[in-house]
Amino acid sequence: MDSDSVRGVERRRLLGWGGLAAGVMAAGTLLGTGLGTAPAAASEPSEQDRIPPDTLPGGAYDRYVAKLAAQDKFSGVVLLSHRGRTVLSRSYGMADKEKGIRNHEGVAFNLYGGPFVSLSIVQLAQRGKLKLWDTVGTYLTGFATEIAEQVRIHHLLMGTSGLSFPEHDYKRIFHSKEEQHEYYQQYARQAKLVAAPGAGSEKPGWGADVTVQIVEAVTGMTFWDYVHEHIFGRCGMAGSAYYTRPQWLADEHIAHSYMKQADGSWVDAVRNLDKDSPSPGLAGQNNARNFVPDGGFVTAPDLIRFAEALYDGTVLDPAWADVFTSVKAPNFRGSPGFSTYGPTAHIVEGQWELSRSGVHPGSSTHWSIYPDAGWVGVVLSNYDDIPLQEITGQQTRAVTGASPGGGGGGG
Repeated sequence: MDSDSVRGVERRRLLGWGGLAAGVMAAGTLLGTGLGTAPAAASEPSEQDRIPPDTLPGGAYDRYVAKLAAQDKFSGVVLLSHRGRTVLSRSYGMADKEKGIRNHEGVAFNLYGGPFVSLSIVQLAQRGKLKLWDTVGTYLTGFATEIAEQVRIHHLLMGTSGLSFPEHDYKRIFHSKEEQHEYYQQYARQAKLVAAPGAGSEKPGWGADVTVQIVEAVTGMTFWDYVHEHIFGRCGMAGSAYYTRPQWLADEHIAHSYMKQADGSWVDAVRNLDKDSPSPGLAGQNNARNFVPDGGFVTAPDLIRFAEALYDGTVLDPAWADVFTSVKAPNFRGSPGFSTYGPTAHIVEGQWELSRSGVHPGSSTHWSIYPDAGWVGVVLSNYDDIPLQEITGQQTRAVTGASPGGGGGGG
């Protein structure tokens, strides 16, 4: 996609969220009306403003998730929002089986693959605190010379750093923020450069632990505190945080994560630190062993608020929101679509879908933004053995009409 095409897509995307442009100031600044604002009155609604029947209560997507929940194959919350207005909200299962607390919209779930690491970097770039082409050694010490001098922030955000890290000590139980923070400081410095930065590899070199430390070096704050203040706080995400394990145990609005065991039983991850997931790719892991669990915790409505804030100037100026979400390259690691600094971008039925999903031991999460049409979809579950790909495919079909797995990522 050439630069003119990308700029055209980004302009349409911003207009898609904000409805119609409110006007142009003397300085030439385009004023959007915000994600939740309805478009200007017209003789009849546009195709993008119509609500597809499959997204409505009682529609195909609603019925599909309800059937899974009835079979104990789903526990959690699904939410669909169109231009800031809730179209579908359903909650199933228990947030805490031992205490008899049910899941509901206000429950926070352990998030996989949050956008907050890369967004923090882009915020700091917008403020002139760093440059995306700066090297690791510009801000951090203790790394091998070739890493300090060759690996750039852009490479870290794109997963093309060429870095390889040792296996984590997944059995270790952390007992304080300080202990966990120190562990990751030392862990990141064990990285080795195994491929040329920027060249790409089938094994992505995300380097999130390095990126987090750049945020901390620039701001003088822990990454957790930075996100609380500059992302959660700005977006009004009052139910979301990097909660600690003691808070996870005590706070009734945080869903306990339930790991599916080999015998088919469910185990509460946070109450059973000696247990872990048997699933391929997660074997031996239990995210509750972290004092501050990886990914933090979010509620479904807070993810809607985040999507709105991303496009209305709350967390990034519009031009820098483009930097965060615009296509940088084809996604060459197997998942169709395109890489951005944030979520993966797909073209589905002629419109963009920005999404991220994944699984922690005991939780499965997904969020999608359809910026051209103003839709946001959220799936948050405190089960790790759900048909997540099928669920998200049904969501995409309900919103866009594309067959699950179809529509093409263009990648």
